[in-house]
Amino acid sequence: MTNQSALAKDKKSQKSGIRLIGNQKSWLISAHVISGAIWFGTVLSMLIMVFNNFNRTNGDELYAINSVVKLLDDWVVVPAANITLLTGALLCWLTIWGFFKFYWVITKWILTSILIISGTFWLGPWTNAMTAISDTERLQALNNPLFMFDAKAIVIGASIQILSLLFIFIISFLKPWGRRDIKPKNNTKASTT
Repeated sequence: MTNQSALAKDKKSQKSGIRLIGNQKSWLISAHVISGAIWFGTVLSMLIMVFNNFNRTNGDELYAINSVVKLLDDWVVVPAANITLLTGALLCWLTIWGFFKFYWVITKWILTSILIISGTFWLGPWTNAMTAISDTERLQALNNPLFMFDAKAIVIGASIQILSLLFIFIISFLKPWGRRDIKPKNNTKASTT
């Protein structure tokens, strides 16, 4: 079955379900792109601030910077990442893209899931620890090996997150790799007479 006939068959089978059309789809795509851009921009800002921690000469400044990084993580990155995930799920469900029909969509799902999981279980806790240490130790935190580990891990993790988000943006626009070649299930039994 060719890709065109598969798309035509797919469109026929989807007419019975809920599908977004025209402006509805455009608004949802806009929300998806904007939330992804907010996620990207905030992580980039946080990276610059954490990287700048190493040059602090005032303990109050160090704590203030880390407090802002924690605030951005809790109140901007987490909601933006979740909105990106939610709008991505809605786009897969309510458009012809589907969840597993295209390799580029599957790749976006895998990378987004990895980014959210790594942010939840590593980057977030490192940010919280770094902020707590700088709160109690102020400038002496720069001599604390745990603080320095957390700061360096955040620099590396945020850099990976930024590069991954850039890659996700690129494949979102280019849509490489095409459609998966899904074979239809053959439910008819062969006659033996």
